[in-house]
Formats: sequence, structure tokens, C-alpha cells
Amino acid sequence: MELGSTVSAVRSNRVLLGSEVRPAVILIKNGKIHQILSDTNFAGMLDVGDSVVMPGIVDCHVHVNEPGRTTWEGFWTATRAAAAGGVTTIVDMPLNSIPPTTTLSNFHEKLREATDKCFVDTAFWGGVIPGNEVELRPMIRAGVAGFKCFLIHSGVEEFPHVTDCDLHAAMKQLQGTGSVLLFHAEMDVQETTQETGDPSQYSTFLQSRPDIMEMEAIRIVTELCLQYQVRCHIVHLSSAKPLTLIEEARRAGAPLTVETTHHYLSLCAENIPMGATQFKCCPPIRGAANQEQLWSALKAGKIDMVVSDHSPCTPDLKKLESGDFTQAWGGISSLQFGLPLFWSSASKKGFELADVVRLLSQKTAQLCRLDNHKGSLAPGYDADLVIWDPDREFEVKETGIHHKNKLTPYLGLTLKGVVCATVLRGQLVYRDGHFCPEPLGKHLLIPQWKNQAQL
Repeated sequence: MELGSTVSAVRSNRVLLGSEVRPAVILIKNGKIHQILSDTNFAGMLDVGDSVVMPGIVDCHVHVNEPGRTTWEGFWTATRAAAAGGVTTIVDMPLNSIPPTTTLSNFHEKLREATDKCFVDTAFWGGVIPGNEVELRPMIRAGVAGFKCFLIHSGVEEFPHVTDCDLHAAMKQLQGTGSVLLFHAEMDVQETTQETGDPSQYSTFLQSRPDIMEMEAIRIVTELCLQYQVRCHIVHLSSAKPLTLIEEARRAGAPLTVETTHHYLSLCAENIPMGATQFKCCPPIRGAANQEQLWSALKAGKIDMVVSDHSPCTPDLKKLESGDFTQAWGGISSLQFGLPLFWSSASKKGFELADVVRLLSQKTAQLCRLDNHKGSLAPGYDADLVIWDPDREFEVKETGIHHKNKLTPYLGLTLKGVVCATVLRGQLVYRDGHFCPEPLGKHLLIPQWKNQAQL
């Protein structure tokens, strides 16, 4: 079957349906799942044997950086990497592009730049920055998935962090819209006034971003969430300590969700070599004991989803020559490897394939209101499929990386779980290292919920 061709049916001995893995045939019509049948033969179907067939992954935390910083990444390279990783939908962050997605005009510019460049479907977050509250409802009408803000310096000047006053103004605009506000939940506190020690030691950087920064930020988020009853979401939780705060707020009625990332679940501070700045991200990778607590919270349903937070840059910004953690750009590239990264650890900790779908596809689709057609294998849903071998291992090599800049802390690692093929709305977009010649991804503009008239 040729890449780019339309698939009418997919058969496997291992199709994940609900929590059950069994032989089945998925019939596809007009890009949607039409029917799921018990094992049978169909002319022209794609028979993948014992490979697992699951819903495509929805990665709702990806920094594509286009327009403005395409030397860091761009839609063409990012979405090819996504397809190679079994990701069929990404949601683009409002930074680090120039301009950032903080006005209706900038959002339209982003859409123009992304046109004819996406190998997978792409939705878009807007941003909340000081003084842009009047732009929020127009951006909701235009189809953004929701908004992101920072409670600490974002790392780029064009996306300043918000004050208490900005947050209240934004919350008032978002009330009744059904939209969601995402928080980079770190705050400057007294303990972080200066970095001391050898800047090439990871511990020096780690001490400069202690858990209390996340604790204090999340305390503010929970109070706002309860006060305004606007959906709130904490991105890239690295510390397990605020989980009690989050649970208390939820019990009190806060519509609050939280994600963690593949790097917090796969990497730990004790194993980061001196000067290995490819491991730097914010919040930081913490210790092994903290990591185990994150896994426990994930298993207990206290963390809702797992994402990549793919945040690439050019190699020079990582300051590899000096190995200075304090000066290096904070961000990790992993968009292509989320599924095997997660499965390599999760499979040893008693997680099932159904948990992978829940944490990497269903919950992420729910966050950005795509869950009526993305993230599940069921009639009427988009025929977005990842076909993969959860038992096969591979080594992460530079030649096999499809995002633009190849620097990643996972180079040389052996991972479990090989993506064999990716189907997007019934079209074969990736198979065994090869891509569909033309990008077939669509822009996903999110349909509005209730109270449309008020917008």
C-alpha cells in the first residue's frame, strides 16, 4: 500500500478496543471509523498481523516555533517527527514563535504559516500576557483550543509573564466560554534569588528551581480555579509535592487538570552528567524518589495525562561547549519518541496498553475539546491510528530523528516500542521510516461550547 493512499480497512490480531486487546477489522469510510468488526477478511485491507492498533496519540504540548524561530523547529519538521512517533494530532504552543499567538491577528498569521506544512492534524493554543484580555474572546471565536500563561519569566521577551491583576482580568473574560487556561506553574520565591556553585553541575541548576516554586504557583492556580470556576490546567508538573494541593482543590470543586511529561518520568537528576545541558528544562528534572511519586500519582489517576513538551532550539543555545546549565536554553526535544519513552518504563510498572491510550490520547484530546472525534477507536471518530510493536526495541540514533535539531537527552538510549505505521483520517502518512510525499494534516479549529452568543 502506497504512502498517502486511502486505507479502507485495517486488520490486526491486536486491536485495542476499550481495555481489551483482540483481533478485529476497522472499516474506514470518508476518513472516519465506520465499523469495527470481529476478525474477518476484506479485499484491499491493510493487514498488520500482530502489530498493535491503537488510537493515534494526541500531544497537546508542542512548541513548533513557527513563524519567527524556524531555525529551532517548524511545522514541516515537527509534524513529520510527530507522524513517525504515532502522533496524529499536535496542539501548538503560543510561544516561542514570533509573533506569539496572543492576538487574533497573530493567530491568523500562525494559521497562514502552518498551511500546507502539516503532516498531522494541528490545533493551536493562544496565550495570555499582560494587557491582552480583550483579545481572548475573539481568539476563542476563531477556534483556539484555549490559552497558556506563565507565572515566571517565559525565557523569551515577547511572551511576558502575568501578574495577579492580569490573571483576574483573563479569568473574567474566560468565564462562561468553556475555554481553558494553562499555567506554567513556577513562581519566583526568596529561595531562588541566586545560583551558587559550579554552573556545569546539574545540581547547581536544580537547586535554583526548588519544589517550592511549583508549590506556590499551584496554590495561586487552585485559588483562581475555585473562585472563577474556569477550567484550569497545570502544564509539565515536575514536582510531586503539590499533588496534595491539587487533590484538595479538586475535592472542593475546582475544574482542574494536570499533566506531566516523558522527561520527568524517564530521566532523573542523579543520572545527569556534568555539562550535559541537553537535559535542561524548566521546571527541572528532579530526583529518583520524586520520579517514583509521579509514577504512583499517574497510576492512582492523580495526574491526568502525559505529553512531550517538545521544546527544541538550535544547538548553540544549549551551550554545550561551556556546559553551563545556568545559561543554556531550557527545553527538551522528544516529540517523536513519546510513545516508546512512556512504554519503556510504564510496561515495567504494571501499566496496560489501555493506560497508554487514556494518558496519551483520550485525556489529552479532552483537554482541548477534541474528544468527540480524536483519541478513541469508535465508529464516528477520525480514523487516526498508530500501528506499533510494543515488544520490539530500538536505539535512538541521530539519523532516525525527524525533528529539525537532533540534540536530545535520549540519544543512544534503547527504547521499547517501535512505531511501524501511522494512519491519519484513513490515509497512510508514515510507514517504516518513510513519509507521505505531501502533508495531509488539517488545522483543527475548536468548535465552541455553550454560551456562544455571549462571545
